[in-house]
Amino acid sequence: MALGHPGRLSVFRMLMRLAPSGGRPTEIAEALGLKQNTLSHYLGELETCGLIRSVRQGRSLFYSVDLARTAGLVDYLVNDCCRGRADFLCEAAEERTAMSQPYNVLFICSGNSARSIFAEAILSRIGAGKFRAYSAGTRPGSQLNDFAVAILKRNGLDTDGLRAKHVSEFEAPDAPRMDFIFTVCDAAAAEECAPWPGQPITAHWGVPDPVKATGTEAEKGLAFAKAFSELNRHILAFSALPIEQLDRVALQRSLDTIGLTRA
Repeated sequence: MALGHPGRLSVFRMLMRLAPSGGRPTEIAEALGLKQNTLSHYLGELETCGLIRSVRQGRSLFYSVDLARTAGLVDYLVNDCCRGRADFLCEAAEERTAMSQPYNVLFICSGNSARSIFAEAILSRIGAGKFRAYSAGTRPGSQLNDFAVAILKRNGLDTDGLRAKHVSEFEAPDAPRMDFIFTVCDAAAAEECAPWPGQPITAHWGVPDPVKATGTEAEKGLAFAKAFSELNRHILAFSALPIEQLDRVALQRSLDTIGLTRA
């Protein structure tokens, strides 16, 4: 079976974290520490068995999980192989808890210096009373970016109390239990992490990193403004969802759709 090999499984797991958008081979290889020829072999086998698919966009080749085929595989394993018995499933399913307002939402980025900070500040204002927003980074020793702070102030958002945080703060036993977790950069989405308690709904809303922008001060500032604008659109759409009226599948599809929306 294609997923029986640890290397192919690691590629598939990464593409699932990036679903439904997918990623380029160079990015996948870098994130997983694989040689290009090794990765090409893994991707070829996964595509041959129908678990992933590729599409060319300009000069780039993108690989993504075939969600329909994967859902069929899961359905077969649970209902045919395991005879639909719930007691055969992972015990973590028993930890699922019903969500109730205010919903806890965590935005994760690599540095927690700009994009995830933007998201935390935006949702804190837009979703006050309905959501509690948090943010964190996977890279230690980060600090708020000056351009990011300036953009927040320019848009009238409160920056008091905002600070760069490491994701480990939210993995502690006494940390708030999350209802939603969003990765807002590809690097954070590509990283393996331990299962979150309560099985929160997750989605990937990849936004270009404004910190990497080059050029004049004005050009750098524009990159931050664009990232802020894109996240603001995503969060406006998220906060408007009738969460209490949607089942988990419908809610997941809605969040994935939001992440694919571009200006």
